[in-house]
Amino acid sequence: QELVDVEGKTVRNGGTYYLVPQLRPGGGGMEAAKVGNEDCPLTVVKSLDENSNGEPIRIASRLRSTFIPEYSLVNLGFADPPKCAPSPFWTVVKDQSERLPSIKLGEYKDSELDYPFKFERVYAASKMYAYKLLYCGSEDEEEEMMCKDIGVYRDQEGYQRLVVSKHNPLVVGFKKAESSTT
Repeated sequence: QELVDVEGKTVRNGGTYYLVPQLRPGGGGMEAAKVGNEDCPLTVVKSLDENSNGEPIRIASRLRSTFIPEYSLVNLGFADPPKCAPSPFWTVVKDQSERLPSIKLGEYKDSELDYPFKFERVYAASKMYAYKLLYCGSEDEEEEMMCKDIGVYRDQEGYQRLVVSKHNPLVVGFKKAESSTT
């Protein structure tokens, strides 16, 4: 089965979408924020504005198809990232100062993890087209690759950071971003 947006249409491979929370209340779509002592907005957070769709995100699979099959590995990147960011792509960073590995904008260190995320349909949700976001990787070279939920952690500054977590998985839907070209 392919991924489907909130309108019931197929999510296009390489397409641009907003990732909008499907369980309310709790904030809007995904965006980048300057967290801690970052000089550039590199941390992926859930907008505090419930009416915000967040920033448009490009979703791509390594597969050579026009759609994205459910459970296939994908990469995610902001369509219009901050100019100071090293990359538009989302990656997981383990920082000593943070409790949980966070989703940030950055370069991939390992070609195997060029497509480190996947979406899993949530059947228990009230919306038909709701998905959990998972990170698929290993904590170290000895460990097998495993997929873990991406959740939300509210930090001391009030940001709702996207983190690798065992609790409260983030449940999102895909909302097609309008094309900036006419």
